[in-house]
Amino acid sequence: MAPSISNELELWKKRFLTYIEVEKNKSLLTRRNYDFYLSRFISVSRLTKPSQITLDDVRDFRLWLNRQQNARGQGLKKSTQNYHLIALRSFLKYLAKNDVPTLVAEKIELAKSSERQVNFLEGDDLDRFLNAPLQGEKHSLISYRDKAILELLFSTGLRVSELAALKRDSINLNKDEFTVRGKGDKLRVVFVSPAAKLWLKEYLGRRHDTSPFLFLRQDRAGRRTIDLKPLTPRSIQRLVDHYAAAAGLTKHITPHTLRHSYATDLLMNGADIRSVQAMLGHSSIQTTQIYTHITNPRLREIYAKHHGRKRKGNG
Repeated sequence: MAPSISNELELWKKRFLTYIEVEKNKSLLTRRNYDFYLSRFISVSRLTKPSQITLDDVRDFRLWLNRQQNARGQGLKKSTQNYHLIALRSFLKYLAKNDVPTLVAEKIELAKSSERQVNFLEGDDLDRFLNAPLQGEKHSLISYRDKAILELLFSTGLRVSELAALKRDSINLNKDEFTVRGKGDKLRVVFVSPAAKLWLKEYLGRRHDTSPFLFLRQDRAGRRTIDLKPLTPRSIQRLVDHYAAAAGLTKHITPHTLRHSYATDLLMNGADIRSVQAMLGHSSIQTTQIYTHITNPRLREIYAKHHGRKRKGNG
């Protein structure tokens, strides 16, 4: 049902959603999410005008979010609660930009989230995983496709959605880099390792179709393509699950695990945090900083130098 003409807040919300889609070039998914978060706020607060929004209304909304539970009786994660507040802050900034009296956006502080656990692969686990598609004597087109996918994920740090959207002309195999369009429609350069280039050539050399997509669905025997349609992100997740099990890995592995592995490998080998931020396509350095506590080479040195030095029998 369309918002009542007397509900100024609903009308401004509608204008804001159009603004982020058309002028800020946000995705339809982002628009839907912001619509959901702001509609929740309007419903809970029962406000009708931007000028009515106060910090007390925001506090009440935060309390309401904190008390929400899913079907399993679990509360909303702090990060999920923050998504609501981020949407509300963006909305308030838009109102201020349009000279609409309302609460100052900067007065809303985000809840402190617990530190994210970064799951990544290295050493023998990484080698077994990357080599899993080519175990055994018989190799199908699927084997070469999947080997190329895993190597490319680790080589570039691509998001699974970015990899699934690749077309043949996205990558020039005579070069060691290509441009990808990521979140927020932003372009960034990613680099292709010799191993990834090798297995892409092996895979494409065995393709005999005219589809523009880089990675195609195959039949179970791996002898023919299915409708010349590309793999979906969900399909790529399933093949990652399959090879993680085949490699004997006990922890849960996702395509994003390879993105974490890519970033961790760069930092452990001396890359600076700003360069890794650019290569990952992160808008904020804070997002990239989740890796720094696991890639600080000084921590192990300090531990070895100072821990338990006075114990007897330490050699």
